[in-house]
Amino acid sequence: MAYGPNLASMFKQAASYMSRILSGAKPSELPIERPSKFELVINFKTAKALGLNLPSLLQQLADEVIE
Repeated sequence: MAYGPNLASMFKQAASYMSRILSGAKPSELPIERPSKFELVINFKTAKALGLNLPSLLQQLADEVIE
């Protein structure tokens, strides 16, 4: 199970930063942005191998389920 930032949205933010810098903005003047989208990925095959029983609510909340 992993919970972390959505990498695709982080790359979009980085592209926006690069666009601003290439347009003439100073990097020191740009605000620091934190990730805005997070995702939960669950690997049930590994959970079963470890003997873990994960609740069905957790399955429904997950963005991606690996079986």
